[in-house]
Amino acid sequence: MAGIYIHIPFCKQACHYCNFHFSTSLKHKAPLIDAIVREIALSKSYLKNQVVETVYFGGGTPSLLSAEEFNRLFDSLHKYHTISEDAEVTLEANPDDLTQKYLEELRSTPVNRLSIGIQSFFEEDLHYMNRAHDAQQANQCIEDAQANDFNNLSIDLIYGSPTTSHAHWKRNIEIALHYRIPHISCYALTVEPKTALDHFIRTRKTEAPDDDVASKQFHYLINTLTGNGYEHYEISNFALPGHYSRHNTAYWQGTTYLGLGPSAHSFDANSRRWNVANNAHYIKLIESGEIPCETEVLSAKDRYNEYIMTSLRTQWGIPENRINDFGTTIANHFRNAAAAKLKEGLIVVENEHFKLSKKAKFLADGIISDLFFV
Repeated sequence: MAGIYIHIPFCKQACHYCNFHFSTSLKHKAPLIDAIVREIALSKSYLKNQVVETVYFGGGTPSLLSAEEFNRLFDSLHKYHTISEDAEVTLEANPDDLTQKYLEELRSTPVNRLSIGIQSFFEEDLHYMNRAHDAQQANQCIEDAQANDFNNLSIDLIYGSPTTSHAHWKRNIEIALHYRIPHISCYALTVEPKTALDHFIRTRKTEAPDDDVASKQFHYLINTLTGNGYEHYEISNFALPGHYSRHNTAYWQGTTYLGLGPSAHSFDANSRRWNVANNAHYIKLIESGEIPCETEVLSAKDRYNEYIMTSLRTQWGIPENRINDFGTTIANHFRNAAAAKLKEGLIVVENEHFKLSKKAKFLADGIISDLFFV
């Protein structure tokens, strides 16, 4: 099986915390769609005829595309790839885009799953993050999506913002539970370098997130969602039974995927490649018949580090015997590093799988980096 990711690099406005590749100018939208169609043809052999089980439109804000534009992209995908009849087709969407009219139009496309960037149901949080939607739209889009038979929904929520009190965080979760959202992704507000939020904090124009607050809200999140039937199957992701993100799970399990569009990454188990993060340059090179990407062949060390980084974040963890695939030196390094974490209670072994303990999950990035082979 394989997956396809398509990056749509346009947004109405810039969220203060975002460091993904995007543009707030839509003047290149039409030629960029043309270029992605052309890249689909140029990269037709990358997946080596594997059946495509998932297609994911990310961004940016893919919900800025029309149903006609989506169908054009799918026509091209079907021309060069075999896409499973029950493929999961996810569209990342902003609440303000999900009008009744737009949702009705989406029914004419293969999109069957919506990942909605709610982030919060409170105005203070949305204003702090510079989101394009308001609290009323956050609620309304869910109701409208469900009314239009988009029941395979995921929403994003952000905790740890200086504007997010514990009472508001509790209410955010209660609202998600009220709508019985089948998949919920929750992220700590992170201050990425060179973002507007980073600048505002450094110039003392706004407060910085508090790690202690974020930790408490994270553990409240885990206890509440798991207590309501959700599986905490990845550090930031919770799902009702049968509603895992098939696309993201494939990433974490090392499945081959093709990335299309500017800044998109591709992976074939042995190498990784990534497209240029510049819309105009991407379009120009694609028009000349060249895929504008760089490629890195992964060493055993690279493959081990990526495997540790993705697998240990999941509920399945790392099978003990899988580590041997990276060679004796790396396997010995892992066992020695993991032994120290076992003593600290940060890693546990269950059914011959290494997993993060519950108390370690908020500290996952640091723990995982300690296991890297450098």
